[in-house]
Amino acid sequence: MKAVRFHGKKDIRLENIEIPKCGKGQVKVKPAYVGICGTDLHEWEDGANIIPTTPHPITGEQAPLTIGHEFSAVVEEVGEDITDVKIGQRVSVQPIIYDGTCGACRDGLVNCCDNNGFIGLSGWGGGLSEHVVVPRSAIYEIPDNVSMEAGALVEPLSVAWHSIDVSPFKKGDAVLVLGGGPIGLAVIQCLRARGAEKIIASEVAPGRREFAKRLGAHYTLDPTSDDVVARVREICGGVGADVAFDAAGVQVGLNQALKAIRAQGTVVNIAVWNKPAQLQMYDIVFREKKYIGVTTFVQGDFRHVLDAISSGNLKPLPMITGKIQMDEIVEKGFRPLVEEKDKHVKILVEVHP
Repeated sequence: MKAVRFHGKKDIRLENIEIPKCGKGQVKVKPAYVGICGTDLHEWEDGANIIPTTPHPITGEQAPLTIGHEFSAVVEEVGEDITDVKIGQRVSVQPIIYDGTCGACRDGLVNCCDNNGFIGLSGWGGGLSEHVVVPRSAIYEIPDNVSMEAGALVEPLSVAWHSIDVSPFKKGDAVLVLGGGPIGLAVIQCLRARGAEKIIASEVAPGRREFAKRLGAHYTLDPTSDDVVARVREICGGVGADVAFDAAGVQVGLNQALKAIRAQGTVVNIAVWNKPAQLQMYDIVFREKKYIGVTTFVQGDFRHVLDAISSGNLKPLPMITGKIQMDEIVEKGFRPLVEEKDKHVKILVEVHP
């Protein structure tokens, strides 16, 4: 079968590999649409970072590996012990790999597993292939009124949904979102679906500010020309935002967020920083502010997102700015997402549309 494989920095290849076999407790699926994630781009530009170069503690695999961890698929085979999954069923694949035995896993926090990994980054195949075998626990049925394209967006939307769950956000709050990339835009959509009264997006790129407006932001700010702290306080009646979500990972943005939230407000970090961050402790201590980190999602988040799309509370399809084929992954996928960020949010790869 054909598969897109990571070999190293700037070395992504479409190769022929063996078709995986479906075993006990597993489901074999045929990928439909696969989203290209920022993590994929970072691996291509600077990797390997997350992709293992020595055997992964759970999968035992290392580069070269098949990539693609945001995908929808159709079930084509089930393990002999599985009775609740049917061939032909449309599914979204939850890609977290976890050991199930560490302290975090025993607490139900599989996203914080000591040995965690991801299908499509750490082994066990990936969405950018003609067939994948995954654990039964990784698949979530897509409702009949939800498209397969939307099914491929469930993973980044679940990151956003989980970040809101972990935060102190409540319906009616005023919220600042830093960054208008795919995760920042996903946060905006989920906040709108969950009743945020004021959503303020801070983003440098004009095109992404427009996407933010289209996807639910009530206000958009340009941090290169707007006084973000003053504008947020003005919009929020002089007290500041209740919660800020940092999907940018830039020091100046973090400094602004800590000053822009109200007393006892919270900054939630979703971004993966490429260098150490500094916290202004004066702002935190004397205004009793909080700074917390979140990562990916937990079991059940995929179901919440799929239900929200099915009900119409989430309408994520405008995030899709292009569709390509597997053999176009670099020239029409990775390069535009790196070099033309202002024009693109999410490019989907059509494997079996």
